[in-house]
Amino acid sequence: MNERLQALSDAGVSIWLDDLSRERIESGNLAELVRESGVKGVTTNPTIFAAALSQGERYAEQVAELKAAGADVDTAVFEITTTDVKQACDVLRPVFDETDGVDGRVSIEVDPGMARSTDDTIEMAERLWAAVDRPNLLIKIPATEEGLPAIAASIARGISVNVTLIFSLERYRGVMDAYLFGLEQAHAEGRDLSAIHSVASFFISRVDSEVDGRLEEGHPLRGKTALANARLAYEAYEETFASERFATLEAQGAHRQRPLWASTGVKDPAYEDTLYVSELVVADTVNTMPEKTLEAFGDHGEVHGDMVSGRADESREVIAGLEKEGISYDEVVEVLENEGLDKFDASWAELLDTVRSELDKA
Repeated sequence: MNERLQALSDAGVSIWLDDLSRERIESGNLAELVRESGVKGVTTNPTIFAAALSQGERYAEQVAELKAAGADVDTAVFEITTTDVKQACDVLRPVFDETDGVDGRVSIEVDPGMARSTDDTIEMAERLWAAVDRPNLLIKIPATEEGLPAIAASIARGISVNVTLIFSLERYRGVMDAYLFGLEQAHAEGRDLSAIHSVASFFISRVDSEVDGRLEEGHPLRGKTALANARLAYEAYEETFASERFATLEAQGAHRQRPLWASTGVKDPAYEDTLYVSELVVADTVNTMPEKTLEAFGDHGEVHGDMVSGRADESREVIAGLEKEGISYDEVVEVLENEGLDKFDASWAELLDTVRSELDKA
């Protein structure tokens, strides 16, 4: 295994790949990444699936079968994406078994158009969970206000969840509360809490992109907000899972909901391309990376020990510094959540268009 990635893994960071395609699965590339790069999980989104469909021929047979069966676009999307995720879950199953279910996970997203509807999100989560039918699946549910009760309800029904699109500390605390409430409901209904897992995807690079655009060139706070935000999130994580409330659940077999650092590909070329990996090293976390970032870290990434714990006070100073500059933290994270939902909708539309085009050609 690559020594730099091994060091990252040894520091307690689970390396997940933010990409999936049938080509990657069937060619053996995903298995190779598991073996040689320490990849322990996979996250997906509609844009990833759209790119895979438009660039590969390995979907042609299934698309032709779906067309012959008279499948509409929504049905085709559901069948194609769940097929890829089933196969990826099978590739990652040995990791799942070796880590007692902590890793070896593959995530699939609910239709983002349902992000503002609690009931629709719950229904879609159940459909995806039943269709894939693998214990190492995670259902991605956006952390909108309407998403929080859907997260709790899904956890209560024994569905493992990847909570996505988290930007604010307040919303993150709400996510953790929803997870604990879901576990409490699951226990009340007699479910095995040890079979339920969850991660909370805290978005990183987009925070710097939004804040840096509001600061002048050379300002000392540029490139600081995303890391500060994540470090404060980790403080909140430690507080929540050191609580008596969680201790009661843990005694019944419950697992912590690990923080997952998402959107860790660097968008500003002025920053080190491994910034959001090396600077967020801390135990019991996940870092899901695009392949480019994974390769960069394997080539020249450095692990300097725990870069998160004990840095909450300096992180609060960064957020306070923004307020002094007239930049409202609350307004920034609200903008990012709304933009994130818009991007999710656009990527879903792109996926539908891509599948529609493939059906037309079949």
